[in-house]
Amino acid sequence: MIQDKVLTHDWLAAAYAESVTYKPIQVMLLGERIVLFRTKEGVHAFKDLCIHRGAALSGGKVVNDCLVCPYHGWEYNADGKCVKIPQQPPERVIPPKAKTVKYGCIEKYGIIWVDLSNSLKETDLPDYGEFSDSDFKTVGAPPYVMHAAAPRVVENFLDVSHLAFVHDGSLGDHNYPLIPNYRVYWKGNRYVSDEIPVYADADATGNYATLYYTYEILRPTTARLKKVNRENGEILSMLFTVVPHHERKTTVLALVSRNYNLDQSDEYYKDFQNIIIMEDAPVVENQRPEELPLDLQAELHLPADRVSIAYRKWLGELGITFGSDVSGKVKKNVTTGESVTRTEA
Repeated sequence: MIQDKVLTHDWLAAAYAESVTYKPIQVMLLGERIVLFRTKEGVHAFKDLCIHRGAALSGGKVVNDCLVCPYHGWEYNADGKCVKIPQQPPERVIPPKAKTVKYGCIEKYGIIWVDLSNSLKETDLPDYGEFSDSDFKTVGAPPYVMHAAAPRVVENFLDVSHLAFVHDGSLGDHNYPLIPNYRVYWKGNRYVSDEIPVYADADATGNYATLYYTYEILRPTTARLKKVNRENGEILSMLFTVVPHHERKTTVLALVSRNYNLDQSDEYYKDFQNIIIMEDAPVVENQRPEELPLDLQAELHLPADRVSIAYRKWLGELGITFGSDVSGKVKKNVTTGESVTRTEA
């Protein structure tokens, strides 16, 4: 496992809930093989390793709510304890060492979240109220693998300036690249931006208008976006989170919620978000350095970059090392515009 003291003690998205069934699947988190599966009790996450001969438990099956190793049939209950070894008489005591590592695991917002530290509560998860709001309809965009560092991928989502160019004709318009002045502030337990007016199209319907974007940096691997059309009250919100497999491999999971066109096919919004991420991928995968620079003097910043400045500054304060360039010292209060203020809103 990649030892990042922050991410190994945080809720990490692992997969969409619909992909986790009674048939075990393997997911890589921070270089660690994890097996996800369901029983009648719910979802579970184990280290994908049988203590007997090192087989991947994800190749096995669930029988009587136990995970059965594909190699020699050892059975592990929901607590990760081996309860059956077929090669020995049933009356023989099973060694206490015969168990696998069980990780914290929760299903919420249609996503499976894993806690590698086994120290977190459900209340530590990011909040996304639109998922349960009856005024909104939420769909999950298809998972998309990017060969890039997780912080680079998250920062791209937080970058308002690229919409007019990377997404010219799909979201933005290159004739309207100006980003007005805005602030970023600390609110409760996250960074939040002011509403940023952007001339854009919310979802490729061709109806360009001035939309008001609000970004929130919820966790190192999770953010959210809210787009508001003040003229008609239409709102499109997104929860964006990434599965950090390795230093250079990241899967994007995105929930898209809307309070309009509720009868329109979900496939339309899934396909549209897939187009957007495919436009982002070649840019993000070719950024250099591959790690996100946390020294704010390492690259040139503009006032329009205040959300990403806040993100980099926060990662530095938290002590993130995974996917980040920490070779330079993170300098506080260094921006080319007004300082990001960490005060209660």
